Amino acid sequence: MLNVALTGNVAAGKSAVTDLLRRWGAWVIDADVLAREAVRPGTPALGAIAARFGADLLRADGSLDRAALRRRVMGDDARRAALNAMVHPAIAGLREREMARARAAGARIVVHDIPLLFEVLDPAAFDAVVLVDAPAAVRRERLMRERGLAAAEAEALLGAQQDTAAKRQQSTFVIDNAGDLATLEARALDVWRALQARAGLG
Repeated sequence: MLNVALTGNVAAGKSAVTDLLRRWGAWVIDADVLAREAVRPGTPALGAIAARFGADLLRADGSLDRAALRRRVMGDDARRAALNAMVHPAIAGLREREMARARAAGARIVVHDIPLLFEVLDPAAFDAVVLVDAPAAVRRERLMRERGLAAAEAEALLGAQQDTAAKRQQSTFVIDNAGDLATLEARALDVWRALQARAGLG
């Protein structure tokens, strides 16, 4: 089973590539889905978050207001580190569960969709790393056009993640996504075929 990490800074187009790889046959484990499960009502992680960052982050139904939490930790390295220490062990356990499901199903290529791979995990733990990238100016424009963010909000979101230059050097494959969807799909297909070859499926 080939374990592939797929990552990319905000608005680079990682989700679009994830959808393509899933369509072509990859078993996808989505870190954001796991993160939501790790902090569902009643979990130890959610209790720790409420105790550390404020019970006002909980909605009336007991669920976490993730956007409010993100605003509370953005730009504060100590708070972000504390949050990661609360949540990431739970996410790691859920990832192991999903990998066991993939093995049991006979999956040959498992793609781990992890937005903050380089920030929170060891890329060397995976058989291959795929980075989806686009220039900062392109990603800023996408955030403002597609997500309705103000310029200052977009800039803060871009600045909260590591620069992609170092990430490119540590990646097995880089998919540049500054153009249209047809170009992105063609580049993603080249990477998918290379992954199939590594998995012995070529």
